[in-house]
Amino acid sequence: MAISRRQFFLQATAAYAALHSIKANALSTALAETGLKDLYKDDFYLGTAIGASKLKAGSPDFLKLVSREFNAITMENDMKWERVNPTPGQWEWDLPDKFMAFGEQHEMYRLGHVLVWHSQVPSWVFENGKGKPASRKELLARMKNHINTLAGRYAGQMNAWDVVNEAVDEDKGWRKSPWFNIIGEDFMDYAFNFAHETDPKAHLLYNDYNMQNPAKREFVVDYIRKAKKRGVPIQGIGLQGHVGLGFPDIKEFEASIEAYAAEGMRVHVTEFDVDVLPVAWEFMGAEISTNFEYSDELNPYAKGMPAAIEQQLNDRYVEFFKLFLKHRDKIERITLWGTGDGESWKNDFPVIGRTNYPLLFDREYKRKACYNAVAALKQG
Repeated sequence: MAISRRQFFLQATAAYAALHSIKANALSTALAETGLKDLYKDDFYLGTAIGASKLKAGSPDFLKLVSREFNAITMENDMKWERVNPTPGQWEWDLPDKFMAFGEQHEMYRLGHVLVWHSQVPSWVFENGKGKPASRKELLARMKNHINTLAGRYAGQMNAWDVVNEAVDEDKGWRKSPWFNIIGEDFMDYAFNFAHETDPKAHLLYNDYNMQNPAKREFVVDYIRKAKKRGVPIQGIGLQGHVGLGFPDIKEFEASIEAYAAEGMRVHVTEFDVDVLPVAWEFMGAEISTNFEYSDELNPYAKGMPAAIEQQLNDRYVEFFKLFLKHRDKIERITLWGTGDGESWKNDFPVIGRTNYPLLFDREYKRKACYNAVAALKQG
C-alpha cells in the first residue's frame, strides 16, 4: 500500500532516531566497561594525577575508576623532595611504591614528578650545615645523589620523568632559584645527564607552566637547541595546561606544540584542567570565608555551575581536545591534574575556599557533561 510523503518522512525520522539511540546506548554500555583511554588509545596516552590521600585510602571504587578511564598516571606530590627525602638519609617509599605497583598492575604509563624543582624542597638541601648557602660542589653532589636514589629505585620501571620543573621565569629568562644561583645555568644540563645515567630507558622531560607564552617559548626553544648540541638528553617538553574559560589564546598554545615538536621533542600536556572561576591573583593567599565583601565575586558557583558556564566548560574542553587530536602525531600524553573536582588544587588557589569545577568528573566521581563532550569527539 502506498504511503504519503509525510508518512515516509515520519517513518524515516523514527528509524534514524532509533539507530542513533542504539549507537548511543552501545557507546554508553562500552564506556561503562571501558573509558576515555580506550577511545583515545590510537591518539595519545590519557592520564590523571593521584594524590596521597587516595593511595593511602586504597579506595577500590576510585582505583577502579582510574584504571578504567586512564592509561597514564602521575604522582601528585609524594615524589617531590620534601615528601620523599625530608631529611638527609631519610627516604619515604611507601606511597611511591604503591603508586608504581598500581601502575604496573594495570600496565599504565608512569610519570615520575619531579626530580629537580625550586619549590617543595627542604631548606637543608641548599645549605652547608651551618645555615649558609651550600657550595656548587655540595649542591651538585646532593642533586646527583637524589636523582640516583629516586630514579635509581624505579629504573627500568618508570616510563618518564619530569627531570626539571619550572626553571624559566616567564619573559625574564632563568628563574633565580637556589639551583641557578648556586650552580649556574648549567644545572639543567647536570640534572638531565644524571637522570639519563641513572635510567637510560626513561623518557626525560622539562616541565613548566605558561609554555604558550611567546617569550618563554623562545627561551626554552633556544635552550633545547643549545643543549642538544652539548649532548644533553632532553627528549620531551611538558606543557602544564592550566587553562581557563578565556585564557590562554589557543593559537599560542598550538604554536608552542609545533615549536617544541620542531626541535625533536615529544610533547606532553602534563597538568591539564580548566578553571571556571574569575581570575583572583590580587587576592592570593586570602581566605574568602572571612571576607564577605568579595566572597560572592570570587566564589560565584558555590552551589553549582550555571548552565551557561557549564556549556562554556564543555566548549573549552572540546576546543582543546580537538587541538590535541589535530597534533596527535606530536603528542605523547595528556594528563589531567586530578580526577574529580573535589580533589582539584583549583579549589584553593590562588584564593582559599573557592568551589571550582575544572575536571572531567564531579565531586562524587560521576562523569560530567564535559566528559561526554570529550568522549563524543571519538564516537564517529
